Amino acid sequence: MCGIVGAVANRDVSELLIDGLRRLEYRGYDSAGIAVCNNQSIERVRRSGKVETLAQHVSEQPMYGHIGIAHTRWATHGAPSENNAHPHMSVQRLAVVHNGIIENFQTLKDQQTRAGVDFKSETDSEVIVHQIEHYLCEEKTLLAAVIRACSDLEGTYALAVIDQQDPCRMVVARNGSPLIIALGKDINLVTSDINAGLKHTQDFIYLENGDIAEVSVDQINVYDSDGVKVERATKHSDQCVVDVDKGDFPHYMLKEIYEQPRAITDTLEGRIFNGKVCDEILGPLAKPILDATKVIQIIACGTSYHAACVAKYWFEELAGVPCYVEIASEFRYRKHIVQSGTLFVTVSQSGETADSLAALLQAQSEDYVGSLVICNVPESSLVRESDLALMTHAG
Repeated sequence: MCGIVGAVANRDVSELLIDGLRRLEYRGYDSAGIAVCNNQSIERVRRSGKVETLAQHVSEQPMYGHIGIAHTRWATHGAPSENNAHPHMSVQRLAVVHNGIIENFQTLKDQQTRAGVDFKSETDSEVIVHQIEHYLCEEKTLLAAVIRACSDLEGTYALAVIDQQDPCRMVVARNGSPLIIALGKDINLVTSDINAGLKHTQDFIYLENGDIAEVSVDQINVYDSDGVKVERATKHSDQCVVDVDKGDFPHYMLKEIYEQPRAITDTLEGRIFNGKVCDEILGPLAKPILDATKVIQIIACGTSYHAACVAKYWFEELAGVPCYVEIASEFRYRKHIVQSGTLFVTVSQSGETADSLAALLQAQSEDYVGSLVICNVPESSLVRESDLALMTHAG
């Protein structure tokens, strides 16, 4: 998991990008980088370690530009190092940041090596920028080149691409990994998480799988994987920047500990009447789905998985309903025997956990009575794809 933030504005974006990385550092903290485009060139800085190492360099040697991209990395292909940090560049014209895993990267790398490409990193992500550069030699626009390059990619990705020869717009693409466009005043951002955009706006476009978008200061155009223009709704978030700031606390964990009583109150408020939980809190389809439920299958990752393990005891002890819990990354890669009357449940704070989302999409073609997500982000992919949703309102 990595964090992406990009910005197009009528003002310098360097400090804005660094601030966005700070808000996304939970997504990766072994290296970070930034690339800013001015009218002459793309200036790039990358550093191993936490975002503050990068921020210190940028404060001492400022960068200026009205368009830029930045990235904080959790290493997958290639060890944590400056060379493996994003953004990756090709012929000093293009810069790309990537979240996800390109499963056919070795095939593409072999093809590109035979064509004379000199690789500078050990990552799967670098093949993306070279593939786009290859098609840019044949296409008139960056958008067309990205569409063709994405058709060659197998795996998951969220991409943001800038072109030194077209410094007024960036092109972004999503397949499996979250990517959101934040709509501000005289500024538009792209980010992996709305946390990085809340300082500037509460209006967001959530890209769907296969979407490719062209982003400029005053216009957003979204296309499907075939290049056909599509419309995506603008969602207004009720969260505000105070919710995601540390405030007076020295770190987020301490803040969240002190927030627990309020978070539990917010989750339960309005959902218990006369000592009972109302079916309708899960959505209009809740009653028939719950009436048909005889078994519960929970899928989750990380601390959500730990919460699911506790829930298993409660479902079986208090409700007398058999419950099975599995890590999403293992569940999605095996054949399942679905018992009659099984409810498929996912647990995810962000609603964008890639393995959980892939498991849910797979479950939609299997014989479950329905799907329920327990989540904190109402506009997220897991909420949109599930039949029922329990929003935690945890802030």
